[in-house]
Amino acid sequence: MGTHTKTTVDISGPLFQAAKRLAARQKTSLRALIEEGLRKVLQERKQQDSFRLRDASVKGNGLQPGVRNGHWEQIRELVYEDRGT
Repeated sequence: MGTHTKTTVDISGPLFQAAKRLAARQKTSLRALIEEGLRKVLQERKQQDSFRLRDASVKGNGLQPGVRNGHWEQIRELVYEDRGT
């Protein structure tokens, strides 16, 4: 995978004991169990944090025929029409 980093983490006694028992039952290491848990949490949080743009579409038939093939300048003139620009 990549390089490994050693660190110290404080875990409550009951949680630590439950994790050790689970690791033993599954014939895996506590390290592997902790890494699996961290990966799952990181993936969940990544999905929760992703931005989703709300659907702001409106009903209609798109641009009007006189504007459909127009240039930006023409569209801008129509938008600001009667606004004193």
